[in-house]
Amino acid sequence: MSVRRLAELQPASFAFTPENEEWCEKIIRKYPEGRQASAVISLLWRAQKQNDYWLPRPAIEAVANMLGMPYIRVLEVATFYTMFNLAPVGRFYVQMCGTTPCQLEGSDAIKAVLRRRVGDEALVTADGNFSWREVECLGACCNAPMVQINDDYYEDLTPENFEKLLDDLAAGRPVQIGSQTGRVTSEPAGGLTSLTSFYGADGRSGPMSFPHVPPGVHSSGSDSASDPKPS
Repeated sequence: MSVRRLAELQPASFAFTPENEEWCEKIIRKYPEGRQASAVISLLWRAQKQNDYWLPRPAIEAVANMLGMPYIRVLEVATFYTMFNLAPVGRFYVQMCGTTPCQLEGSDAIKAVLRRRVGDEALVTADGNFSWREVECLGACCNAPMVQINDDYYEDLTPENFEKLLDDLAAGRPVQIGSQTGRVTSEPAGGLTSLTSFYGADGRSGPMSFPHVPPGVHSSGSDSASDPKPS
């Protein structure tokens, strides 16, 4: 792993919002006395999310103070895990999965769009909208290729629908979380081929019915209904 360092330019201070401070205290109370340090990753993640998806030094120190930990111990965690961004990222932070299933399904073409539209990895566009990184498996292999943008998954990507997704995000237009081709969860791309009928206890058969999945609620990514993101 390459050496990860904090950004040279740092804000003067950081403080959790009252809502996030209450959330942090609730998480800390889950652990027995003397084990509060176990909450460090959760609190760092919350701090990063509050601070536009990057983690400045004052936030690391605030977490250390809240948990009664030496600064260096919390800094070790923040610099070890690549899920923590140590420098500013774009308003829409794109994590592009480049692991084998996504690569076989065309992630190189998605990467080419990012290089052309955004630039090199870790660079933030001049308008502040986008930055990106290639990451390891995000666990949505059945819907490859895919990216995670901030908290949400966007799947079944092609260069064309990914270009449109970036355009819509930049323009503030509504976007569809999850599959960009209309697939429901991880069903076959051509529609269901199994479990299309059933036999009841009386031996009679009938069609299978599946609950409707409302827009924005997706099994592979986050539930945007409970954690909305600005379009």
